[in-house]
Amino acid sequence: MQLIRGMQNLPKTLTGCALTIGNFDGVHLGHQAVLQHLRNKANALHLPMVVMLFEPQPREYFMSMNAQHEQAPARLMRLRDKLYYLKQLGVDYVICVKFDRTFASLKAEFFIEDWLVNKLNVKFLSIGDDFRFGADRKGDFRLLESAGKKFGFSVEDNRTFFLDKLRISSTAIRQALAQDDLVKAEELLGRPYSIFGKVVHGQKLGRTIGFPTANIRLQRQVNPVKGVFAVRVKCPCGSVFEGVANIGQRPTLNGVEQRLEVYLFDFNDDLYGKTILVTLCHKIRNEIKFSSITALTEQIAQDVLVARDFFKRND
Repeated sequence: MQLIRGMQNLPKTLTGCALTIGNFDGVHLGHQAVLQHLRNKANALHLPMVVMLFEPQPREYFMSMNAQHEQAPARLMRLRDKLYYLKQLGVDYVICVKFDRTFASLKAEFFIEDWLVNKLNVKFLSIGDDFRFGADRKGDFRLLESAGKKFGFSVEDNRTFFLDKLRISSTAIRQALAQDDLVKAEELLGRPYSIFGKVVHGQKLGRTIGFPTANIRLQRQVNPVKGVFAVRVKCPCGSVFEGVANIGQRPTLNGVEQRLEVYLFDFNDDLYGKTILVTLCHKIRNEIKFSSITALTEQIAQDVLVARDFFKRND
């Protein structure tokens, strides 16, 4: 799979495609079904399969422009994570478009004729029937259908998928995670909720109290989950270790930046600069502020016992 940053970097070999457009936050079961269908269509038409997505996500951009500076919904995953899962689903190209004032002001008709037709030569387009695009969001599914007849490409709507009458959506997954319902989130995602991240240097307090941690900055991803969890961690070598993770701002240390910190059981290696996959298995408790480092240390020791017992009972 090839990542293309911006339409100006389209490879000359991309002369036609089967395309879908969206955020794909979480790459959940609904997304997976849409992408599998698109893969089948691309194969039948002997075309590459292309996904177009945006950074920042449109809602993030518009909320940042809002005078009240409302916060956009928490992301389920960062771009790097999306790319990992999109590759697993057979996507050939991902076009990452910078969503800014210039793009937001493009007229819908220009987006269709210049981007979809002239630049991408789209032959098949899979899109949600509630998709809006172009200046003032004037572009819609009906306009795309009309343009398809004019320019010779077919348009199909992504039908909504349900699980036990619950619409499968990124919003539903965020709600499940915010309610600490890891089982429901896993059902909607089609896999346990996990976070990729590169291990960075922290304050190194953990090693002084007997619990050295691997620290991951979450950056743009303001995670919908918070607290202390029993986790399984997959390292670059392929080995999986059990451990305890804290996702939050570390109030005892007066932290302000949301961070993921992981203590791995029976592990004594260097992970700095390496990317690990942290899978949340069980919520232990909420994050709280302790009166002292000693109190924090005692609680971490208790968290470790709870996590070890959980894994012992769920092996």
